[in-house]
Amino acid sequence: MLFRSDQAQTYRQLQTGSERNTAEIDQDFEKLMRDGYVIIKSLISQESCQAIKQEAYALLERKGRNSFEGLQTQRVYNVLAKTRITDQLAVHPQILGLMDRLFEPGFLLSQSQMINILPEESAQHLHYDDAFYRLPRPRKALGAATIWAIDDFTEHNGATVVVPKSHCWGDDQIAQRSAAISAVMPAGSVLFFLGTTWHGGGENQTKAPRLAVTHQYCEAYLRQQENYLLELSKETVKSLSPTLQALVGYSIYPPFMGMVDGMHPLRTLE
Repeated sequence: MLFRSDQAQTYRQLQTGSERNTAEIDQDFEKLMRDGYVIIKSLISQESCQAIKQEAYALLERKGRNSFEGLQTQRVYNVLAKTRITDQLAVHPQILGLMDRLFEPGFLLSQSQMINILPEESAQHLHYDDAFYRLPRPRKALGAATIWAIDDFTEHNGATVVVPKSHCWGDDQIAQRSAAISAVMPAGSVLFFLGTTWHGGGENQTKAPRLAVTHQYCEAYLRQQENYLLELSKETVKSLSPTLQALVGYSIYPPFMGMVDGMHPLRTLE
């Protein structure tokens, strides 16, 4: 294999020199593994939220096609091909710090969306995100997700609901709405949860929309939900940070998963 050493870095190496509050990440990780989720408040500024909102509303158009997507919910797919405004969320040091503890080096971004829950949207049915990896439960999570509150998440405006400790359940347990709690948090905060944690979108009983951005991740040896190698042009990939390039699949899971013609995929950008 003709790999250049500077193209085979892990996220830990790529993040060298960034400021991470290790104690806070350790505490958040303890909560994550205990409850299946953790809420981290005010990770990005209100100014960042406003910039994201402005960009998002220029992209939001169609409503969902079914009850899972939400018939009164707007979604933007293929986000990384359309805007750079949410890149900061996908590679936020606090999130990658948790991911470093959760998954093996070389984990991948699995999908990204903007989700705008409009007034009169009903509650989404409860589910867990890595169910498509068809291995029996209870088991280790193979995916993880972030839901960033761009608007305040309240009890009444469609805040995501989670079922605490449901990540430990077996296949014989199905979540009931009565067991779920709302992830109430101010704009700029993030809900981080395991792919095995039951959750769902909330009902929007207000007269205002509720905007969020989600980035989901998976182990390096698993198939991503989005096919970034087809979605993203090489010119777009060149504009991404090295960390985000690696996350979308321009990386190697040792010894050679992800190769292109026997070489590191970053060589295709040269």
